[in-house]
Amino acid sequence: MLPLHGMKIVELGHYIAAPFCTRLLADLGAEVIKVEPPEGDPFRGWGAQQDGHSVWFSVHGRNKLSVTLDLKTAEGQRRVKGLCARADAMVENFRPGYLERIGIGPEVLQAENSSLVIARISGYGQDGPYRDKPAFGAIGEAMGGLRHLTANPGQSDYPPPRCGVSISDDLAGMYAALALVSACWGRDRAAPGQQKGRILDLDLVSSVFSLMEGMLPELGLFGSVRQPAGAAIPTAAPTNTYLCADGRWLCIAGNSDLIFRRLMDLIGRPDLTSDRRMQTNGGRCAHADELDAAIGAWSRTLGAREAEAALEGAEVPCSRLYDIADCAADPHFLARKMVLSVEDPLLGKVLHPASPFRLDGVPPEAMIRWPGRAAGADNDHVFHELLGEIR
Repeated sequence: MLPLHGMKIVELGHYIAAPFCTRLLADLGAEVIKVEPPEGDPFRGWGAQQDGHSVWFSVHGRNKLSVTLDLKTAEGQRRVKGLCARADAMVENFRPGYLERIGIGPEVLQAENSSLVIARISGYGQDGPYRDKPAFGAIGEAMGGLRHLTANPGQSDYPPPRCGVSISDDLAGMYAALALVSACWGRDRAAPGQQKGRILDLDLVSSVFSLMEGMLPELGLFGSVRQPAGAAIPTAAPTNTYLCADGRWLCIAGNSDLIFRRLMDLIGRPDLTSDRRMQTNGGRCAHADELDAAIGAWSRTLGAREAEAALEGAEVPCSRLYDIADCAADPHFLARKMVLSVEDPLLGKVLHPASPFRLDGVPPEAMIRWPGRAAGADNDHVFHELLGEIR
């Protein structure tokens, strides 16, 4: 029994943010009905394809039922109302005002089901001067403050890189999932007659902005603006990423006093341990370049795996920079079943990342009941068996 078994959610989502939210909830056992346009979610056209089917969608749509509807038609709207009438929650990520314009905004849906929780995910939020501007994940990174920090110091002629995944959408989806289950928990514990639904407003920019740690109070108190630090951490040293003899990169974190001493002993620089300048983290941060040079001189004499093994023997936190092939082959990933082989009727055997949630008594493979289905694969079941429409 998964914890959200029995929770019913309607997804009016496309691309990434809302579908990522509902994927997390579906992994936890919620019944998610994904409503797609007749031609399917445009996301199905993204990324690698096999036999015309999106490889990514196998993960993106897993554990969900898929139905196809034209939301602009009377039949489509009637069926959406019917789905929401039996649901605990609905998740959408259209531009603000779109659902209202086509006639199925929150007031209409909550008139059918007053306890319906509605999670709305957009670029900038449901109000404010930017609400009507279009946005994708890259815009959330840019305006939320993250892209400014991903630059490498001294490379002002090159644009700061994105982090490599749709982090804005994923963050907004995670926050939406948390807000949704919180709203449902509160609703279900309200007094009889007070169990009303809520409207939740999540956005890409705010989701990224929420990760900016102490930067806002630092600005308010000291007028300081945190600048890009590359692979280092401005508040802890030595912590950086170092090149090894085989051309691989190795992340080493010698943040604490004890670990710093272990690290210096390992690389043959105990003199730095006794150096008065290096006695505190603040002092080490002030002389981080000197420490990085010493560690880098050591790392370049060894291959990444050899250096990693030596550091692990000294109990110094470290890791090679993994690519996805490293993840898929790593014994820890495999032992914890973080990489699962799933039989997909559309693709054959395909690797899935396991759900990030670990629940006692539930093996990781049990949380993937089925991979993403073809668009509209569940029309008959949902419309006739769940909604009770006459065939």
